[in-house]
Amino acid sequence: MRVSLKDVAAHAGVSIKTVSNVVNNYQHVTPAMRERVQRSIDALGYQPNLAARHLRKGRTGIIALALPELGNPYFAELTASVIDAASQHDYIVLLDHTGGSRDQELLVSQGFRARVIDGLILSPIELRTEDLRDRDQDVPLVLLGERDYDLPYDHIAIDNVAAARDAVRHLIELGRREVAFIGARRDRSEPAQLRVRGWREELTAAGLPADEGLVAAVDGWGHADGARAMRHILDSGRRPDAVFAYNDPMAIGAMRVLHERGLRVPEDIAVVGFDDVIEGRFGAVTLTSVSPDKAAIGRLAVESVLARLGDNAPAPRRIWADYQLVERESTLGRPGAATP
Repeated sequence: MRVSLKDVAAHAGVSIKTVSNVVNNYQHVTPAMRERVQRSIDALGYQPNLAARHLRKGRTGIIALALPELGNPYFAELTASVIDAASQHDYIVLLDHTGGSRDQELLVSQGFRARVIDGLILSPIELRTEDLRDRDQDVPLVLLGERDYDLPYDHIAIDNVAAARDAVRHLIELGRREVAFIGARRDRSEPAQLRVRGWREELTAAGLPADEGLVAAVDGWGHADGARAMRHILDSGRRPDAVFAYNDPMAIGAMRVLHERGLRVPEDIAVVGFDDVIEGRFGAVTLTSVSPDKAAIGRLAVESVLARLGDNAPAPRRIWADYQLVERESTLGRPGAATP
């Protein structure tokens, strides 16, 4: 049998309005009264009807999150952060998988789920500026990722150029002089271009050659792509002393190939990844990686969507989330072990 507000009010000896004020976390309730009502809520096992609460406001209580790669550990961790943040506002998250396809991204962005969602958080790969410029939907849209659309939508990202420069600078400060980049794309991909740009700028600033022969282009961003890219560089006769990978799965794939070829990480070749996914923290050699603040990205995305549902929505913003370079064994070696 479902417990109602009336049941809680009777148990606590207060009005239904007072119980409603506590349930809805209104500020003007004394601590003593809040505690009294909460005891009755706990005793009766009352659960608020969130769907009804949202419907009274003309909303569904659902946010859509559209991502290009559900199998990518970074997006899995990002999804968890969005779900956690949404739950703090009594929202649930509907997950869409676009596969990085422009057609799917277009379908999602144009609101094919508009009747069942209050807002959309989208991480696009192939969507073009004109696609969003022509968007004819009043469902709030928040963009994630590094593609710059210069359009009036909230956009949350980290500074990929600066992050890539930090990664390469770390390698240079360790004495590495031939730094390869694996993960450039054969097609147009703005995140990859930005990270290559950061690689190039930092090498140039250090007076080192940005050797394009040490840039390996790929078609995907998984473990196998990283392995193929590493083989391509080694089979060309080149032997860099460091590798900066587009993401952690590619870095892990590259380290596997280095192991197969009898090369030691980091003694022979140091490796840095990007995204700091949990897999990189538990390998035989733990992975140094650029770590975006995924919890902050999820929280900012949800808060930005919900802010657009109010009457006083702020002007669209470009929001830079924080990141840090987490140094581990793939560049520093094991504690106490000597590295070049």
